[in-house]
Amino acid sequence: MTVALAIKEKKEMKIDKRENMRGGQGTVTVTNHAEKEQMEHCRLFCEMSIPPNGSVGEHDHVNETEYYLIQEGIGIVVDDGVEKKIGRGDMIITGGGASHSIRNMGTTPLVITAVIITD
Repeated sequence: MTVALAIKEKKEMKIDKRENMRGGQGTVTVTNHAEKEQMEHCRLFCEMSIPPNGSVGEHDHVNETEYYLIQEGIGIVVDDGVEKKIGRGDMIITGGGASHSIRNMGTTPLVITAVIITD
């Protein structure tokens, strides 16, 4: 897929509100930077905003790798059964069939850039 220069303004991006995302708690706001059809080898490119005490439930990544880049806030990620504290600037990488979940442990939204690359 060859793509010429494209600019997509924020007002053109689809925003979803997902209740109890993947079995998690609260309402996660997902801003899709691009749709799957617009990206080669990529199934997701978005910003997620997880409210205080909110979470994305445990899920796995088979034949793909997910990257979380923490933009704002603090939280706990459970990556293949191991809990780790995360904060601004940290990156979580999950693939090869491993599972993870993430929850907001702060008093402000936990804002994450999430990208899923397919194998």
